[in-house]
Amino acid sequence: MASLWRAAMGQTVQPNDYDGIEFWSNPERTGWLTKQGEYIKTWRRRWFVLKQGKLFWFMNSAVNRGSRPRGVIPVASCLTVKGAEDVLNKQYAFELSTRSETMYFIADSEKEKEDWINSIGRSIVQHSRSVTDSEVVDYDSKK
Repeated sequence: MASLWRAAMGQTVQPNDYDGIEFWSNPERTGWLTKQGEYIKTWRRRWFVLKQGKLFWFMNSAVNRGSRPRGVIPVASCLTVKGAEDVLNKQYAFELSTRSETMYFIADSEKEKEDWINSIGRSIVQHSRSVTDSEVVDYDSKK
């Protein structure tokens, strides 16, 4: 399995990574966040779009059908999303973690940070539940 970072960094982002998601239409949440790079630990401002269990990011906010994401994170692979101001010593910081990796983001305000944490958290729960529910259905159908 590719690392969350490599998948998220856009190095291997292909249209099939979108799972048919129309990220340009009626997203669950959008907004500017500053994210930290994996290898070169610089901070870059990107436009983020959360839709159907995927967190996409772009160079600018003019997202349409022809836009190509710079990266995609499948939130179902994430375990936690929480504030990270104490970890980074930066105001409005939060982190998104899997079992083995953590990505850091900085919002523009406390409200934006909390809204992103809540939206991503809901998405993690919804998409984790759908995997669990489908597994339960599979087990029940085998009886």
